[in-house]
Amino acid sequence: MSAGLNEGVASQDAATAAPKDSQPHSLPPAHHRRPAIMQEPVLVLNATFEPINVTAVRRAMVLLIKGVAQAEEMNHSEIHSARRAIRVPSVIRLLAYRHIPQQTRALSRKNILLRDRNTCQFCVRVFPASELTLDHVVPRSRGGRSSWENLVACCYQCNNRKGDRTPEEAGIKLARKPRPFTLYTSRQLMRLIGHRDEKWRKYLFY
Repeated sequence: MSAGLNEGVASQDAATAAPKDSQPHSLPPAHHRRPAIMQEPVLVLNATFEPINVTAVRRAMVLLIKGVAQAEEMNHSEIHSARRAIRVPSVIRLLAYRHIPQQTRALSRKNILLRDRNTCQFCVRVFPASELTLDHVVPRSRGGRSSWENLVACCYQCNNRKGDRTPEEAGIKLARKPRPFTLYTSRQLMRLIGHRDEKWRKYLFY
């Protein structure tokens, strides 16, 4: 069944936490930006050049404007405001070292979908985040918990098919056993995304 996890559960990665104040006025007005560019992935490095996260262009540019980070690699794209063109970063580096705990990320819908790569764990099809829900492998009615080991990304069709049953009872199989989102998992995802952007590779493959 679909889990009611809050999308806004705080991430343990302080490097890309959204600022609490309003967005800087230096960003171009919304009608001058292309939404697709603002959602492109940007690799985030610690001050020591260690890769620690992937964030969206919009958040990366907020960090740059606030002086929290600096751009190490630039994208070929630009964002145009009324007065100037701003180059889009591909890799940014934090100016102050952030300690990243060696533990799993916060349990949230966003992180479950990231771990499962937006892939339904029953039909193994990739979907946009808006077309996915979370499924309790062992239903809550059977005592199933909302945990990394019992939650998986699931499309609505498979979710309805499974209903309030276990996968075995519904006659479907899990693509892979769900596991916590560890630092190793995060690095693996960074490498997968890095294959699409050669600027990332020198920071990921070492």
